[in-house]
Amino acid sequence: MPSQRSTPDNTELAAGLVDWFRKKGRDYPWRRTRDPYAILVSEVMLQQTQISTVLDRGYYARWMKRFPDWQTLAQADETSVLSAWEGLGYYRRARNLQQLARVIVTEHGGDFPKDHAVILGLPGVGPYIAGAVASFAFDHAQPIVDGNVARVLSRIFNDPTPIDAPQGRQILWTRAEHLVQATDDPRALNSALMELGQTHCRPGRPDCKSCPVQGQCHAAAPENLPVKSSRPPPTEVTERVVFMRTNGGILLEQETGSRRTGLWKLPALPNLFHETPPPVLMRTSYGITRYKVTLWVHESPQDFSTWPASHQIIPQVELAALPMPSPYRRALQALLKEREVDTLNL
Repeated sequence: MPSQRSTPDNTELAAGLVDWFRKKGRDYPWRRTRDPYAILVSEVMLQQTQISTVLDRGYYARWMKRFPDWQTLAQADETSVLSAWEGLGYYRRARNLQQLARVIVTEHGGDFPKDHAVILGLPGVGPYIAGAVASFAFDHAQPIVDGNVARVLSRIFNDPTPIDAPQGRQILWTRAEHLVQATDDPRALNSALMELGQTHCRPGRPDCKSCPVQGQCHAAAPENLPVKSSRPPPTEVTERVVFMRTNGGILLEQETGSRRTGLWKLPALPNLFHETPPPVLMRTSYGITRYKVTLWVHESPQDFSTWPASHQIIPQVELAALPMPSPYRRALQALLKEREVDTLNL
């Protein structure tokens, strides 16, 4: 039964969360260490990505084996960094990680700073990452708010304020701060908040009966929380690319835009062919941020050979080493398979 108090008691709530986590907390690699590098890598990977993807598909283990510390990552070439990140998307996260590693090495002697204000001043580090590293690596009483924490706190406090509105975000961070300051184990408290959102306090209808802090929860209709501001439907986008195979390999384009700089993709169909495009080889779709993209892959125009310098014929044996966004990798694999081309090195 929910508590009859008007608001949960932070001390009792924190104690209940910490006690539950110490008994039931899941075992993840980043929870076995106090190394700020290993913790930060995990947190950056888990932004916009599920734990099952990061762990079960081996992304975290491969990254830590290839780039085990700040120095190794700082000295790596960008192609190898982007290749290791391939499949996780949002490649800016990988670039920001490497930029941060270089700052840690050159400006901090390879040691991650412990002062929270200094951590917040590091490139690519916002309030969540700063709070996560400070609490998980150094046991500092710093708050964190991600999607799981926002859902848990909105329900416990029965608060319908939209969590993606400025007022809602401020309320969440204030509550998280008060809560983490009410315990002598910030590392366990913040871990518990996140884990509760992953296990019991899930999106939709939560498992309230087995919730370890149900006596502190004031949610009258938890399935209706948290509230988010209304968002427009995804924008439909059409993307047309070409597949061109020669004796030397596959024609690819290296991207220069801010989002995917340095990555390789199937080349865009030149604009002059958009009204009467070449035959379609395949059609697929993918989503990214607020866009739903329909990807049309065409035969290469027979009467067009003036490709810009950003386009290169890449030998098939080199394709695996090139960083390539997943939608193009999947399309290329399918096209080569259809043509009975050896795909072992793709």
